[in-house]
Amino acid sequence: MEADQDETVRIERVMAADGAASELLLVGEPAQGRWLYWLPAMGVPAKHYLPLAQALAGRGMAVALHEWRGIGSSDRRAGRRQDWGYRTLLQDDLPRGLAAVREIWPGAAGCLGGHSLGGQLAAMYVGAHPVEAAGLVLVASGAPYWRNFRHGWLIGASYVAAPLLARLSGHFPGRRIGFGGNEARGVIDDWARTGRTGHYAAAGMGDLEPGMAAFAGPVLAVRLRDDWLGPAASLDWLLGKLPRARITREVLGPDELQGPADHFGWMKTPGPVAVRIADWLVPGSQAL
Repeated sequence: MEADQDETVRIERVMAADGAASELLLVGEPAQGRWLYWLPAMGVPAKHYLPLAQALAGRGMAVALHEWRGIGSSDRRAGRRQDWGYRTLLQDDLPRGLAAVREIWPGAAGCLGGHSLGGQLAAMYVGAHPVEAAGLVLVASGAPYWRNFRHGWLIGASYVAAPLLARLSGHFPGRRIGFGGNEARGVIDDWARTGRTGHYAAAGMGDLEPGMAAFAGPVLAVRLRDDWLGPAASLDWLLGKLPRARITREVLGPDELQGPADHFGWMKTPGPVAVRIADWLVPGSQAL
């Protein structure tokens, strides 16, 4: 791995077992003994979370920003000849990034967190590897199950159409249609399956819910008041998969954010979200 010399953002190049490489962005130092490994939303490059990471670093928290395969700095792009699903993301890519962080910040305790799909994948990962995370942070996240949304029939129809479109195009053309990024067919298949059934499973991994149900660590769940992509019912469905977890809930509105309290608007003014996360991560708090 080669490190960038920038004083505020350190860049580590991380390589998966199959040779796929991407950049891991590290901000701050674990001065309070904790770091947060952050998983982006579907189709969002890691660099878009630098304001959040810098806000957390200003409160003494170190942050590592993961890059999803096929997005941003990743040297892979989804297409007819390159396909992957949750199994590759969870078993090949994510462990390599976490191993790099533990090498860089040895001795500190790490929490896993994420935005939207990133939060869901973080929950799946801690279910399979409970000893690898001191806690779980969810922001604007929730299960995509169609019954939990207004106009659910339309959402449900999209979970049928999206895999078909991905197969037709060779990948899901999210940038063209304005939802997500250009995603691999396998990722869309796994995501849409949960959207149709409300159940977490992945090709090549099987049922992921027994592990999620066994996770007994602390969870911080931050919901944005006006987030139609992550409504209360959607978050409740996801948290229902973690019955043994010690859950802390927070809801932020536009007054606190001084801007839109929706699925992506909070990223423009992430300070209030960073305050909630940092306060929760403080050593000795009731959460941890």
